[in-house]
Amino acid sequence: MARRSDLMTKGPERAPHRSLLRAEGFTDWEMDRPIIGVANSFNEIIPGHSHLDKLVDAVKAGIYAAGGTPVVFNTIGVCDGIAMNHVGMKYSLPSRELIADSLEIMAMAHPFDGLVMMASCDKIIPGMLIAAARLNIPAIFLPGGPMLPGRLHGKDTGLDKVFEAVGRFRGGKITAGELKKFECAACPGAGSCAGMFTANTMAILTETLGMSLVGCGTALAVSSLKRRIAFASGERIVQLVRDGITPRQIMTKAAFENAIRVDVALGGSSNTVLHLLSIAREAGVELPLSEFDRISRETPQLASMNPGGKHFMEDLDGAGGVSAVLYQLRSLIKDNPTLTGMSISQIIAC
Repeated sequence: MARRSDLMTKGPERAPHRSLLRAEGFTDWEMDRPIIGVANSFNEIIPGHSHLDKLVDAVKAGIYAAGGTPVVFNTIGVCDGIAMNHVGMKYSLPSRELIADSLEIMAMAHPFDGLVMMASCDKIIPGMLIAAARLNIPAIFLPGGPMLPGRLHGKDTGLDKVFEAVGRFRGGKITAGELKKFECAACPGAGSCAGMFTANTMAILTETLGMSLVGCGTALAVSSLKRRIAFASGERIVQLVRDGITPRQIMTKAAFENAIRVDVALGGSSNTVLHLLSIAREAGVELPLSEFDRISRETPQLASMNPGGKHFMEDLDGAGGVSAVLYQLRSLIKDNPTLTGMSISQIIAC
């Protein structure tokens, strides 16, 4: 069966192309396998992305194990927390479009058979999903996973408490030393901020849409489970290529309605409205803004998640993650295929 990568690897006219690939060390054997682009937004400034250089090794191993050839390339990313409160915030949302365009450019200029998309944060996840819907070639998403909550004064804490502490300091209610304690305790390591901010909400909705493996939306960045899911994602993309399963087969109207319902049930970020509308547009799905209002009126809130509540992503993951939420909403959830090979109803029944 013909593959997209044949455009750069097959026939005598592609000898120059193969010659350039050989410069990278490609063998005949590797060029005969499905070639999988791995879009990795690793960098050394965003906490949610600083560990992706480790996860990408597991993804590559999974691709190789399943009979594919991985090719890693990078994308940009903006940390909304670091870009906040100065001119940098003007660049955050536009970065989403640059990310989508960069994936499109890479996947069209170098015709990969499939894509693994790796990211964690606010505009990077939706930017990659926009590209997946636009390109409509086999693709799977791997969010980097949430950060552990910090610990201060015997309680879990997160980035929101640092913002609150700034206000308390300006109001003369705490000292500079106390503010420093919040600053140093809130973000203990790699991962997207520990509460239900936009990054983690989008990771959860990606799993609900059916574009990542079960458990992927809440598995902690520092967990061995995340590395195992990374390996499994690498394996799965090769099978998706062989089966010809593409994002628009997965991201249907029912999938977007389910995503909105899970978002409402968990009290997720309101930024997901502008992201889901944009992804749906690229997927060719009509999703009017009124759907968010209709679904929110029908859907109970199931959890009290930070920053509005007391529970962190670690707690949600321990309670069963997205699958548990889908189970609780099962009478309202519409069945839909996912790239796992199971439908939503089958996942709920597990």
